[in-house]
Amino acid sequence: MIFDYDEFESPIGRILFATNADGICALDFAGYEKRMDALLTRRFGSYSFKRNSDPLNLKARLRRYFDGDLQALEGVPVNSNGSAFQEQVWKALRTIPAGATWTYGQLAAQLRRPTAARAVGHANSLNPVGIVVPCHRVIGASSALTGYAGGLERKQWLLRHEGALHETGDLGLRA
Repeated sequence: MIFDYDEFESPIGRILFATNADGICALDFAGYEKRMDALLTRRFGSYSFKRNSDPLNLKARLRRYFDGDLQALEGVPVNSNGSAFQEQVWKALRTIPAGATWTYGQLAAQLRRPTAARAVGHANSLNPVGIVVPCHRVIGASSALTGYAGGLERKQWLLRHEGALHETGDLGLRA
């Protein structure tokens, strides 16, 4: 499989992304190439990149998002190619509005699987398309900023950018 591939310099570091005809398949940060490779290989098998190719115009959408248009990434087609449960979780993540945070338990309840918070957390951790599929909007039951594949500093930055985290470090906890 050949993926279109490009990079974007953001306020929180260089973003790498891969797409195909069905949508964005991977988005990660520089320094996390091994993670991106492992997720692409697991989901699609062997692949190569067509470099400097952005047919979805994702760079322009990312620029608008980082410039403050928090809806700029809505509607970006995603081809995550996960299991049925992962796809459910990732689809539900896209319903969390910018500026809001949900707990893993709330996300599990949204999926009508209220006892599946741990499984939801695992699927969240395997999200191959960060930011577009906003896994950074999920927090721990105690309002703790739990893990983020791109690093907790980036999660804090994204939540602050979206208005869900105040300068004091307090979560707005708007659902």
